[in-house]
Amino acid sequence: MAEAKIHPSAVIEDGAEIGDDVKIGPFCVVGPQVRLARGVVLKSHVVVTGETSVGAETVVFPFASIGEIPQDLKFRGERARLEIGAGNRIREYVTMNPGTEGGGGVTVVGDEGLFMAGAHVAHDCRIGNRVILVNNASVAGHCVLEDDVIVGGLSGVHQFVRIGRGAMIGAVTMVTADVIPFGLVQGPRGHLDGLNLVGLKRRGASRADIAALRDLLGALGQGSFRDTARARSGNEVSAMERDVLDFILGPSDRSFLTMKS
Repeated sequence: MAEAKIHPSAVIEDGAEIGDDVKIGPFCVVGPQVRLARGVVLKSHVVVTGETSVGAETVVFPFASIGEIPQDLKFRGERARLEIGAGNRIREYVTMNPGTEGGGGVTVVGDEGLFMAGAHVAHDCRIGNRVILVNNASVAGHCVLEDDVIVGGLSGVHQFVRIGRGAMIGAVTMVTADVIPFGLVQGPRGHLDGLNLVGLKRRGASRADIAALRDLLGALGQGSFRDTARARSGNEVSAMERDVLDFILGPSDRSFLTMKS
């Protein structure tokens, strides 16, 4: 394996672990508790600090700040980690913070995500695989974004919110409650606006799957999401319906975004 290529102007503090084939460009700063896996690229002017690990082949673009202390007034310097998976693209001015004692002490970002310019991942978040945060999207502390979620530009996700697998949040949307898997959310004060049909079709969902999800969405709109999910959870359902039911019955103190009346 090729050795790392580090620009002479970069600052690599003692203790940092740098994998094979890593490329660190001009004026980057890598802290003493950082671990960069094989093939990571820091373009230039990137700061990676704190107890932070970055997975293989992840590329970080100029002026990103990765692993700096949380923007949480309750943080008192306790041990906290940021774990970033493999194959991510972290664009300019992105910020990602580690966890806090009150949230388990770790922020986790999955694999193959795209975090566009100015996006923010706050403390204690759990971000799944293939997640896309479009320009200037912000995810507050303690949120969970499951696999294949897309959050549109200039949108905000309120703390402790969960967004289910395959959901899509439109641009300039404030998300204040949980979003069911495969849901489509739009509007300045976000509301559920049906299914993410484009995302479902891209993932090869059958017409039968989509029809079943539409039927479930209609049933959810008639009453309490949790009561409806409990009533249906014992039935024979498709895998996608099961994802939605399990998500609704999962641990959360928040309500769910509903269809606009």
